[in-house]
Amino acid sequence: MLTDERPGRGTAPTDEAGSTTTAPPPPDRRLLRRQRLSRWDVRLSPYLYISPFFVLFALVGLFPLLYTGYLSVHDWDKIYRQRGEFTGWENFDFVLHDPIFQKALVNTFSIFLMSSIPQIVIAVSIAALLDNQLRASTFWRMSVLLPFVVAPAATALIFGSFFADQSGLINTTLREIGLEPIRWHVDRLWSHVAISSMVNWRWTGYNTLIFLAAMQAVPRDLYESAAIDGAGRLRQFFSVTLPMIRPTMIFIIVTSTIGGLQIFTEPRLFDDSISREGGADHQYMTVALYIYDRGIVDGFYGRASAAAWILFLIIVGIALLNFALTRYVTRRNA
Repeated sequence: MLTDERPGRGTAPTDEAGSTTTAPPPPDRRLLRRQRLSRWDVRLSPYLYISPFFVLFALVGLFPLLYTGYLSVHDWDKIYRQRGEFTGWENFDFVLHDPIFQKALVNTFSIFLMSSIPQIVIAVSIAALLDNQLRASTFWRMSVLLPFVVAPAATALIFGSFFADQSGLINTTLREIGLEPIRWHVDRLWSHVAISSMVNWRWTGYNTLIFLAAMQAVPRDLYESAAIDGAGRLRQFFSVTLPMIRPTMIFIIVTSTIGGLQIFTEPRLFDDSISREGGADHQYMTVALYIYDRGIVDGFYGRASAAAWILFLIIVGIALLNFALTRYVTRRNA
């Protein structure tokens, strides 16, 4: 009797060994879609989370920077308040040969050095003291941030009572002990000292908390090992603490450099003259104040934009120099 050996509809397929196999179920399209969306979510979510920063930076940072560069190579008509013809590097040449800009550049670096270097040294010292076991440590740690909370205008009023030429607290004290008063708003050096004091008072506490956070992250086992080897507190600070907080130190140096070279508020509020151009002889005019006066006050937007780009390139150059020195020191100590 002949039989049809072809599998019928109801017969399960068999493999070569003769055992029956079950066909895989058809893929669920919804499950595949969810898996695909999940993979895209994992890949794109980090970029979506940080995208608001870059969008905001493009609007208020990158675009003004590029447009300032565009204005720096054009003339500006003060009468009609509109962009004039293309001038190339003429604005840069004028700014670089301007005696007022040269003086403002020297003032900027002078105030920057008087404020940033003592500020970092004092901040590290205070942070090292606060890193110890103190009573009411939270109170002391939060109190160092109070000067940063005070508004810059209030800071100028406070220090204005100290550094007033006629009735200031410091000059009054000097007269009482028989010394000559200091002309804070006239002498170039003393005006830099007064302005840098305002900057140090306001920003030292902020940097102190950053250093303190870095010091608290240092493993305590390193201090115990150093103490067993006979190292005292001072030796532990220089041999353990400072090398371990080197990345934080670099961060503070870079941010202090950027902020110090862009200083504007303190010299602007310190100036008590009518023109408010950094003193009668521009003895404490900074580059940021020069940009403001040439652009907003005088209306020379092309020259002000050129000065802004010169300052930007100086800051970038110093930041790259700090980066190169840091890499050199790190490789040498490795």
